[in-house]
Amino acid sequence: MRELRIRVLAGVFVVAGILSWAGARLWNSTGTLPSVPLAAPIVLALIAVVLLSTALSLRARLKAQRERRPGAKGVDPLMAARAVVFGQASALVAALVAGMYGGTGAFLLELLDIPTRRDQAIYAGFSVLAGIGVIAAALFLERVCKLPDDEDQNTPGAEPAA
Repeated sequence: MRELRIRVLAGVFVVAGILSWAGARLWNSTGTLPSVPLAAPIVLALIAVVLLSTALSLRARLKAQRERRPGAKGVDPLMAARAVVFGQASALVAALVAGMYGGTGAFLLELLDIPTRRDQAIYAGFSVLAGIGVIAAALFLERVCKLPDDEDQNTPGAEPAA
């Protein structure tokens, strides 16, 4: 499984932001603009909490397993792989959604004198922050589930692997 690259996530965020900003300008020229829902930052924050709690749980279980504590519950490799895939998918979607709300929020900065648009700009800003939280939690989960490097091959004086 390949690791997430921050450059890819940043690229998705920037491209989605630019397209969203241009789409918001175009849509506003017709006299209407789709609203930014209040639920957007809430849902993204909930996803970040789920990813973070999964990462912390797996980290504790892996630590107990490494220390060979009695009664330590091991981690099923397939479950860890599924958690990483969920985290990667969540990070990609969060980068896209945060970019969309970021572009819309950037456009709404021109309309802060209208109270409803100001509220939507605030919701868009919180959505971007929550999206960044999802990305951070997903990267942490991926780091927790990463397999350790084989240190035997890197130690001086070790026999070369055949």
